[in-house]
Amino acid sequence: MEFSYKTKGVCSSSIIIDVEDGIVMDVKFVGGCNGNLKGIGALVKGMKVEDVIERLDNIKCGFKNTSCPAQLAQALKEYKQV
Repeated sequence: MEFSYKTKGVCSSSIIIDVEDGIVMDVKFVGGCNGNLKGIGALVKGMKVEDVIERLDNIKCGFKNTSCPAQLAQALKEYKQV
């Protein structure tokens, strides 16, 4: 199932995520640091949703209270509630 998440407090504006049977199949960030975010998407591909949340939740970017990886974790938390 593909879904979109509007990010908050980071350079990217949204994340498009495809999840099948609890496994992250694809992640695309819109905006932000292109190379780094493609790398994050490649690294989490094939991982269980819960494992991605555990690894990326609460990561900070500089002086911000969040980061693009933390926003991915937040998006997956919302996905689990649907």
